[in-house]
Amino acid sequence: MIYQSINPYNGKELKSFEEFTDKQLETALQTAANCFETWRATTFVQRAAVVAKAATIMRARRDELAGFMTLEMGKLIGEARGEVALSADILDYYAKNAEQFLAPEHLKLSSGEAEIASTPLGVLFGVQPWNFPYYQLARFAAPNLMAGNVVMVKHARCVPQCAIAFEKIWREAGAPEGAYTNLMISHDQVNLVIDDPRIKGVALTGSADAGRRVAARAGQNLKKSTMELGGSDAFIVLEDADLDKAVLWACWAKMNNMGQCCIAAKRFIVVEQLADRFLEKFKTALAGFQPGDPMDEKTTLAPLSTEAALVHLLEQVKNAVAHGATLVMGGNRIDRPGAFMQPTILMNIEPKNPSFREEFFGPVALFFRVKNESEAVALANNSDFGLGGSVFTRDIERGKRVASQIDTGMVFINHPTWTAPDLPFGGIKNSGYGRELSSLGIHEFVNKKLVRVESLNAPA
Repeated sequence: MIYQSINPYNGKELKSFEEFTDKQLETALQTAANCFETWRATTFVQRAAVVAKAATIMRARRDELAGFMTLEMGKLIGEARGEVALSADILDYYAKNAEQFLAPEHLKLSSGEAEIASTPLGVLFGVQPWNFPYYQLARFAAPNLMAGNVVMVKHARCVPQCAIAFEKIWREAGAPEGAYTNLMISHDQVNLVIDDPRIKGVALTGSADAGRRVAARAGQNLKKSTMELGGSDAFIVLEDADLDKAVLWACWAKMNNMGQCCIAAKRFIVVEQLADRFLEKFKTALAGFQPGDPMDEKTTLAPLSTEAALVHLLEQVKNAVAHGATLVMGGNRIDRPGAFMQPTILMNIEPKNPSFREEFFGPVALFFRVKNESEAVALANNSDFGLGGSVFTRDIERGKRVASQIDTGMVFINHPTWTAPDLPFGGIKNSGYGRELSSLGIHEFVNKKLVRVESLNAPA
């Protein structure tokens, strides 16, 4: 199966690439293993020079890199430029802070001395998705390269030009061959890589089903893994919220990246006093999104990433309605070329409806009305996922109290779940385990080595 770049705006193939042969894969693995032996011996200053240079290159080529994204997976060009900037910020963040984050921790003892040193594990393997083609790579590569590891990445089949462009940036920035390797490999070869003794850790961002498979394989090989999986984030609006602000953020939370985001708001839970007004304003705002060429700055509604993604989402909506949900608006393909879908709202989704447990990866909002705060929290927690969530209220202390009761890895107050280099990112339950970004992200794939020094005085 080839890696294929198809423009979802018009369905035209842009470019295709053949998978690696087993011989090419073996060469790449050995090159990475050899590289680790020298890269691990470099200083933080030397590594930071490479990582910071990569950030500079990304900013200088912002428009070119953003263009690849928009052409391959349909991201609005303005959002694509923003992703390039965010990715460069992540590289700079770790170039600046890695040495501090990984400084030895000195222990207080009754006698002698001891410290915990953070040392690299070796060659790491990452399986990454298409929805944020550079950001996903940056948050895996930057901390681990700065920690002294080297990384190999299997990117999604539909964004091969983004994958190749990112790899070239590292070579141009001065990274030695094997420090960052893009692998165009098959599913069977993914298993070979995980099984290979030269691989010391595995990271995946993707669906819960993919996470189960990859985590199981890593576990069979006794290899450390991190899993950043799906989400069904709750967007809670309490009765004392600023309604206009909540609706404004609701549109952004739902429609950013066309809803193709693990931390997109997917379940809108609104307290009864505001429910009708919120829904009307939300409907009006979503109806204003205009489809068009995502390369055009004026376009506000982009296509979904692939035709297959659109077909799957349409089937999910159809299935939800068949099991009793009410279609408030949208629900159909837009009658034009490309993988376009109408902004959609579903309501009256009961727990017995299979859709109640699903993740809708696109411009589909699930609307729920509740009587009060306690019902909002209970509904938010009635999910197999536990990635992020948000609470809207004018009372910040109340927001903090509600946030403390929500079972997720992240909760935002008066803002949708989002990401930044210095904020830890990750979830619980079917949303996975481990953390990326911030100081936490760089500690996932290092050996916490105890070094104990005893007194030279011999025991009496």
